[in-house]
This record gives sequence, structure tokens and C-alpha cells, in this order.
Amino acid sequence: MMTMFTRILIANRGEIACRVIKTAQRLGIRTVAIYSDADKNALHVLMADEAIHIGGSAPAASYLDMHKVIEAALQTGAEAIHPGYGFLSESAEFSALCAENDIVFIGPPAQAIDIMGSKSAAKQAMEAAGVPLLPGYHGDDQNAVLLKRAADDLGYPVLLKAVAGGGGKGMRQVHTAADFDEALEAARRESMSSFGSDDMLVEKFLQQPRHVEVQVFCDTHRNGVYLFERDCSVQRRHQKIIEEAPAPGISESLRANMGEAALRAAETVNYVGAGTVEFLLDTDGDFYFMEMNTRLQVEHPVTEMITGTDLVEWQIIVAAGGVLPASQDQLSINGHSFEARIYAEDPNNEFLPAAGKLNWLQQPDETRHVRVDTGVVQGDEVGVFYDPMIAKLIVWDENRERALQRLSQALAAYRIKGVTTNIAFLRRLTNNLEFRAEALSTDFIDRHREALFHETHLPIESLVPLASLYLLLKQRQENAPTSDISSPWHALDHWRPNTPRIHRLSLTTVAETWAISVEEVTDNEYVMTFGEYTRSVTGHLDGNEINATIDGHRQTAVIIPGKTDFSIFTDLATMDFSVIEPDLGEDETQEDGTGFKAPMNGTIVDILVSTGDLVTRGETIIIMEAMKMEHAIKAPVDGTVTDVYFCKGDLVDGGIDLISFEPTEIEA
Repeated sequence: MMTMFTRILIANRGEIACRVIKTAQRLGIRTVAIYSDADKNALHVLMADEAIHIGGSAPAASYLDMHKVIEAALQTGAEAIHPGYGFLSESAEFSALCAENDIVFIGPPAQAIDIMGSKSAAKQAMEAAGVPLLPGYHGDDQNAVLLKRAADDLGYPVLLKAVAGGGGKGMRQVHTAADFDEALEAARRESMSSFGSDDMLVEKFLQQPRHVEVQVFCDTHRNGVYLFERDCSVQRRHQKIIEEAPAPGISESLRANMGEAALRAAETVNYVGAGTVEFLLDTDGDFYFMEMNTRLQVEHPVTEMITGTDLVEWQIIVAAGGVLPASQDQLSINGHSFEARIYAEDPNNEFLPAAGKLNWLQQPDETRHVRVDTGVVQGDEVGVFYDPMIAKLIVWDENRERALQRLSQALAAYRIKGVTTNIAFLRRLTNNLEFRAEALSTDFIDRHREALFHETHLPIESLVPLASLYLLLKQRQENAPTSDISSPWHALDHWRPNTPRIHRLSLTTVAETWAISVEEVTDNEYVMTFGEYTRSVTGHLDGNEINATIDGHRQTAVIIPGKTDFSIFTDLATMDFSVIEPDLGEDETQEDGTGFKAPMNGTIVDILVSTGDLVTRGETIIIMEAMKMEHAIKAPVDGTVTDVYFCKGDLVDGGIDLISFEPTEIEA
């Protein structure tokens, strides 16, 4: 008979910690959060019934210190630990340590984690179970010459993958034999940094596969089910950016074959709990085992939305010794669901992670069609120690087309200021005709780069009037010298005798500068002239929302001010404006272009040059690591390193000069 837990510790942070807390509290279970220095005011800490500080901001000093986590559980009397995903969720050692301390690990047994955590061991087990495998080398001998020979025998392109890896870490595509050694070194370095092991495997790289994964669930009573599949093909840096369930274009027979293969994979290792078996689906309909994630997946909400389940509740029930809440014949697919990951990152700069303060955070309203899983609130910092995901936006509707429309609308209502995000990119992706037509593959972003990254036409003819009206109305609100409306000093309307009331504004965007002439016809009616446009505008400002009528077209926008700029959010577009102050003739410091600045706060992983070295265009000079990502800083032109300011292992601030560099002069 199942005995439900009374107290659970969540060994994680951010949105997954908040997600687990919600379900546990709904089940009447008290929750214990853990937190690092950086997370002392985090949302998951505030939501939990109690919280324990366990160390410094770096994961190794807190969330990855399994002994501190166990100590926190024992101190608070937690009977079980939910690891979420990432951190210790796939640590066989941590699972075993929980058992040694009579704490239930809400996840699979250590042996299953151990087998599936090693890509080579997992593939050997899957081969024995008759699960289809990609051709490749999965052996224990890690000699670099042997690995390259295996790649040569397979034929290029090949994929290097960390044996202990996941989440795209320690993974490199290699397209020619000449690139192999450098790619192997980089993959090994990243794998060692992320997983403490640099063992690699080599696989044949399929040209245009889809990434389709199957959600499986097993209990301790020998019951197992699959909760259908998710398509996770759209990725950057081998990491998912948008997922959907069910996978489009999958026949019922293929769905059943993949589901049964996934269950065989789980049963082979005596699996218990939630797991995901990931497959590559080729264009001919063949599928190949890629790996098994022995934990809850980031994208699990789309499965919940189409099956009407709570997978965290299932995890807790199974961990407490209960029977799976449903059998295979009781499970069915209802509708379609998407998940878009909202990241602090710059898609126009190779999706480089961003850091900063969430000065403004406005999420779409949650309904039965729209769900937001997040671990942040307005005013929080997106720091450099953890993954830069801000939230997961999940939508559901009766079919894929309607769910896509829901996603497009919800993304338009998601407004963030303070950090660069991928929201605009996700909107372009969602509305991309090829994506809507289900033309999915793991290289979707690269194949459609021109369409996804082109300069979108912004409705300047409405955005500039909205920005100008905001400035005029804000000035009127803030600068009226008296509240006495009968006083002549109450009005700041540029009144002059026998001459029109004219305001002159100068606004700049990333792309261009606009000189705007505004004639105030009445107290609330303006004629604005800028560039080739002349617009008649009326409206009023209500807090951060501006309601305007431009040439008879009524529209609304949200305006978010910053220190030196402001952002306009409309249903169609988002734009940042800055007010150009009068030129008073001060000299400005000129950037000579010879410095190499850190793209973000982070750690120097390696410095590959010394003072006086000659380097060529494209040569890697410095390798940095921040927000779980390695970033190579390369020479843009031939030149000479004139000074190096930091050493390997140093922590650096974003924007600081790393080296000085003198370009080689080209003779005329």
C-alpha cells in the first residue's frame, strides 16, 4: 500500500523548482527549497514552505554539491528529493547516496541512470534489446587516432558526442577530416567542464533528420506506458528551442513502433519513473536510438497538455510505491501543444546568452489554452551562473494550426525589457511558412536562416507617432508646474502668439534617426511630420499603455521607459527608441576597433596567444565560458597581439577589454 510523502526537498532552482512545488503543494505535501547566494530572493525560495541556503553562486558550490543537498534534506526531515532536470537529476552517485540515507530519490534507480548516462553503454544495451541504432563507434578505447579512424571509416559528416553528455554539451559536427582534431579537442574540453569526463563517441551524421522523443513511465509493479511523442527538431547549438506534441506527420503505426521501442529500452534497464527515449527520425521513416534522458524533460508540459496528465504527480506517486495512474489503453492524444523557450539571448549574435535585470516583465494571461512555467519575476537578475532560460510558454488547442495561432498571439503579449531575448525570433519562427507546413528537421534554423534572420519591416509609420505621442504626453504629466488647471502656467503646449504650436523631436533606433515636427492643433490633436510621412494623431496615456488614433486607425501599445531609452510593444512589432539630446559639442571617445571585449560576464577557459604573436583572420584567440556555453573569440583580421590582460581561469566582466590587437596594414 502506498504511503504518500509529507515533505519533499526540491534539489533544483528556477522554473522547474516552482513547477514541482506547485504540484507537491496541491497534493498536500510540504516543500523544501534549496538556494545559492545568487538565489536568496528567487521565486522558488519564496514559494516553498521552507528553504535552506546551501552555498555559493557557482553550481559546484551549491546545487551540484550532493552532500550539502543530503544534509539539507536530513535537517528538514524531507522523506524524498525531487531533482528536477539538470544538476544532480542524472547522477547515479546521488541516487545511491539518497538510498544510503533512507531518502527516496524521485527518479530511476542508480543502475538505470548509470547505464543510460553512458552513451556507449546505453547503445550496447539498446543493441541487445533490438532497438535501432545509428552506425558509429561506441567503444571504450578513447585514443584520438582510433576515434579519427572510426570517423574516416564512417564517412563525413560525423557527430562527436560526449559519452556522459546531454543538452548539446560536448557535441560537435565534423564535416571534413581536416576539421576532426580541432573539433575533438573542443568537444572534449567542453565535456570535461560540463560532466567531468572527456570520453567521446562517434556517430554517422544524418543530413536532415527529425528529433522525435517518446515519453515513457514505469512503476515498481512492472507496469510501463508511453505517453506518445514530441517533436524537438528546431534547435540551436544542439539545444531545443521549440517543441510540440504530438509530432506532426507521424502515422499511427510509426507512433506505435517508436513507443514500443522506447518501452523496450526502459524495460531493458529496469527503469522506474519518468524517462524520455530520444530518436532520430530519417526522411525515409526509419528511426534510430539516440539516447535516454533518465529524468523529467524541460518540454514535458506539451505531453501533459495533450494527455491531460500531471507528470510530476505521476513521479511522486511512483516514487512513493504507487501504481501508474493510467494504463496504455487509457491514454490518448487530445489536440496539439507547443512549448517555446523564452531565453535571455541574442539570436542575431549566434544566440549568445545575455545577462541583466528584468526591468519589465509582462507575461501573457494564463488560460486553459495558455500556460507559463517560470521561475522569475519582474526585477530579478538573469545572472551568469545558470542557464539563461526565463520561462517556458506552453499553448494548446484542438489542432496544430490553431495551436500555432495561440502561440503567435501569446508571444506577441510577452514583453520583457532589461535583457535581450529571443521573443522576436520565436515570433518569426512561429509564423514561418515552412514551419507551419511541418517541414521540420534538426537543421531547420540553418536551412531557413535568411527568412528567420532577415530585417523585418517594422511599421515605422505608426511606431514613430506612438513614440512621439508618448514623449509629449509624458512631458505634460511630469512637468506641469501647477495642478491648477485655470493657471496659465499649467499648460506646457509650446503656445506662442500668432504662430503654430510646434514641438521638435529627434528619435533614434538601431537602424536610423528620425527628426519629427509636431504641430499641436488642439490640446489632444497633433499633426506629425517625419521623413515622407504626415500623420494626424490623437490619444491618451494611461500608466504604461498608450491609446492612440493615427489617421483614423485606433491602436494601443505598451511603453516601457529605461534609463536613456524606451521600448514600444505592439501586437505587430517591438522597437526601442532613444531621445537624441541637443549636441553641445562635447568630444566623444572613439573606439579604435583594436580591442577584444568580453561578450558577457564569464570565465577565461583558455588563452591561445601571447604578447607579440602574429595571428591570422579567423584564428581563435581566447575561449570563454559563461551560462553553460563555451564562446570562442576569433581574430577578425590578420594582426599582432600587443598585450594580454587576463590569465586562464580569471573571471571577467562583460564588455571589458581582454587583449589589445594591432591589425596588419595592407599596402595599397
